[in-house]
Amino acid sequence: MISDAPVLQQTSEPGDSTIAPSRLSRYARPLLGVLLPLILALGWELVVWSGWSNGRLVPPPLRVFATIAELARSGELIRHIAATLWRVGLGFAFGVVAGTLLGAISGYWSLARRLLDPTVQALRAIPSLAWVPLFILWLGIFETSKIALIAVGVFFPVYLGVMGAILIVDRKIVEVGRTFRLSGPAMIRRILLPAVLPAYVVSLRVGLGLGWMFVVAAELIGASEGLGYLLLDGQQLGKPAQILAAIVIFAILGKLTDWLIEVAAAPFLRWQDAFGRAKEI
Repeated sequence: MISDAPVLQQTSEPGDSTIAPSRLSRYARPLLGVLLPLILALGWELVVWSGWSNGRLVPPPLRVFATIAELARSGELIRHIAATLWRVGLGFAFGVVAGTLLGAISGYWSLARRLLDPTVQALRAIPSLAWVPLFILWLGIFETSKIALIAVGVFFPVYLGVMGAILIVDRKIVEVGRTFRLSGPAMIRRILLPAVLPAYVVSLRVGLGLGWMFVVAAELIGASEGLGYLLLDGQQLGKPAQILAAIVIFAILGKLTDWLIEVAAAPFLRWQDAFGRAKEI
């Protein structure tokens, strides 16, 4: 008993010593993503401060953040952010619902794919700004046309992601489900959904990114508020700091919403034994 005690103590110490580094790496990993923007911002601030550039067309970060603070104090920033988030949220919801339904139908049913997919692929090649005059004629210049334009941008990547994920499901997995005599709903719930979910999450993230891109074009349709309106107002009044402030806010909101999708999907993807997940452990 006496000789065994040191052995137990030695085996427990390495496990305890690895807890602190693993926790530190877990908290330090998100900070690495902020490192590059900070370096670029500090570098440009030093360039302007040293007099190598006057910073008139590309204002330094301190001037941009001062513009953001001024907009926040006046209450304009919250109003513009709320309007843009409302449009992106509704457009994203409609685009996801339509893309998921049509993508699932086209992927699961070959006849529907032959009927729908050629038309969808042709519509996907139309530039986003080409929809603007059509939606203005159909829906007017108010919120409906803006939300419809964002929904169009979200629809196509979600549709392609769902349809493509269903089409590449391993046939052997489906045969296993048939061997166990799974019903149609059980086959979808236990075989198809787990196989499709990783690609579906990626398509949601791509669709959300396009939704943020399309909202700028949407807010050029007679908008009086929104981050896209801030961009246009800054261009017309010759305020490059305001333009960069709107771009920075777009980047922050886009990253935050993308992170929310990642966090929401993480519990459903814990079963994955993927290469990227193994590298993060």
